[in-house]
Amino acid sequence: MEFKRRHLARAALASFALAWLGAAAMNTPASAADKVTVFAAASLKNALDAANAAWEKEKATETTVSYAASSALAKQIEAGAPADVFISADLAWMDYVAEKKLIKDDTRSNLLGNRIVLVAPKDAAKPVEIKEGFDLSALVGDGRLAMGAVDSVPAGKYGKAALEKLGAWSSVESKVAGAESVRAALALVSRGEAPYGIVYQTDAAADPGVTAVGTFPEDSHPPIIYPIAILTESKSADAAAYLDFLKSDKAAPFFTEQGFTILK
Repeated sequence: MEFKRRHLARAALASFALAWLGAAAMNTPASAADKVTVFAAASLKNALDAANAAWEKEKATETTVSYAASSALAKQIEAGAPADVFISADLAWMDYVAEKKLIKDDTRSNLLGNRIVLVAPKDAAKPVEIKEGFDLSALVGDGRLAMGAVDSVPAGKYGKAALEKLGAWSSVESKVAGAESVRAALALVSRGEAPYGIVYQTDAAADPGVTAVGTFPEDSHPPIIYPIAILTESKSADAAAYLDFLKSDKAAPFFTEQGFTILK
């Protein structure tokens, strides 16, 4: 009889332990395999936030996004920051992580295109004809020209290339306010701290405080391409499906509404 009581007590204890473990598992935060962590160029924020909301609603899989300059994100990936997907604003920084074997090469593709524009605060905006020999220095005057850092931030590199091609760089180089990202450059203009800035057309569309006063000729700078890839150390079971979604017709409107072009 005593043996039977001990046996029943052990069985009850085991059942309680299993129930507790089951409840704990249900309340445990999602593991790395149950979500997709994305490192994305700052200029993608509005469009990608909207696309991610649609993805989460359809797939019930969480996304976590870190937005910054592509250069900063590439360096973080190199340093071992945990992420599943990288979307760069240029080919160079994707090449950088690819050369270090940090992406799955067979997942890489070119996702989006963009344009660069000259922006001014909305209440002071006048159209500017951007062409060879245009006097940007006179427009900026004693103020500053807001740009992403021209030696690292893709938008800054594109902007410098365009100004060099159009013969305007040498006259404005000393007036450039280099920002840590294109969105930081946009903010300087939006707040009235710089009379002009060079950003993507998608950034101009996202900030009601600025107006695009001119668009740089496409042949004045290298093509603006946003590549995407899954990182080698990705732990997400849904990373590949996430890439497929971003490249699908379902996601396309979220990007085109912000001014991106779809590359296929």
